[in-house]
Amino acid sequence: MPVPSLTLLRWQFDLTWSLFEYHLERLEPSDFLWEPADHCWSVRQSTDGTWTPDWVDTEPDPVPVPTIGWLTWHVGWWWTVAMDHLRGGSARQRTAVVWPGAGEPSVAWLRGLRTEWLGLLDQLGDSDLDRISTYPWPDGTDHTVTHTIGWVNSELMKNVAEIGQLRLLRAAGTDRYGPT
Repeated sequence: MPVPSLTLLRWQFDLTWSLFEYHLERLEPSDFLWEPADHCWSVRQSTDGTWTPDWVDTEPDPVPVPTIGWLTWHVGWWWTVAMDHLRGGSARQRTAVVWPGAGEPSVAWLRGLRTEWLGLLDQLGDSDLDRISTYPWPDGTDHTVTHTIGWVNSELMKNVAEIGQLRLLRAAGTDRYGPT
């Protein structure tokens, strides 16, 4: 018997999330702002206490190494915007998605986004999956909500791998400069 699309997508998401939990449970607050290279993107705290991610509209070459802090902000940003789109509302601007800080604030934020995402998925029916989706696709494509959910799973998987690799490098006590 064929597996319904949403069932398969949910299974894929749950698998990816279980891999993420492995790292979330082991992250230390100091892991979030660790810069393993000279050329890094991170989040920077302003004088009012808010955090601002490094950003340029045209991706630089070479691409900067992101910190775990930047990656967790990035996940929060694209995931929030994906949910805005799937709900049919106005998508928040990148600058409106604020990183909550290192350690438990970011972990709790990401887990909250997971709960919100699962609630959104639970509201979708088969006809919703076939609806045209505008995110993150360019105008004029015929990608559907199913494509967007698959993209969320892929993007999360990529970011989880990046966060995990950075955490493992830091935990091993080495970076390109020697012991941390």
